[in-house]
Amino acid sequence: MNTSLILTVISEDKPGVVEHIARVVNNHNGSWLESRLSQLAGKFAGVIRVQVEQEQQEPLVTALRELRSQQINIIVDSYESSNAQNSQAQKVRFHAAGPDRTGIIKEFSQAFANKGINVEELNTLLSSMPYSGAPLFEASGILALPENIDLDDLTEKLDDIADELAMDFSLEPLE
Repeated sequence: MNTSLILTVISEDKPGVVEHIARVVNNHNGSWLESRLSQLAGKFAGVIRVQVEQEQQEPLVTALRELRSQQINIIVDSYESSNAQNSQAQKVRFHAAGPDRTGIIKEFSQAFANKGINVEELNTLLSSMPYSGAPLFEASGILALPENIDLDDLTEKLDDIADELAMDFSLEPLE
């Protein structure tokens, strides 16, 4: 019987991090199912879902923890498909962009939480506005909506927040 594990990874950004993790997973006959990995501020971080035969789980976890000697820190959590939520929920993509200031993510995430919306993916970027060079904050991602939510009402609420923050905001259903 197979078991799935979620690996949370953080290390210094350096060549070979993914290869070390992949080798350990492969050495225990595990399968790398999906991942989100990224370099951020000199660190390499991400989340990986792997599957391994149940009798290989403990040896795999031990071997992954041994990567700490190479400054690759991994937290392992078990995962059951019954824990997966929102797989059938309506999904929408959002994008917001505007002048940077404190509280942008707090305002949007609070509105999402108040409506029972799950943030499935969130990407943010701080860059410079053309011409002025002022800080430009962008956020985009995927939201899983509860069944009873009215998309027009949600769009109106989020547009109001965007207006208060002087940001452009868009929301569109995923196909």
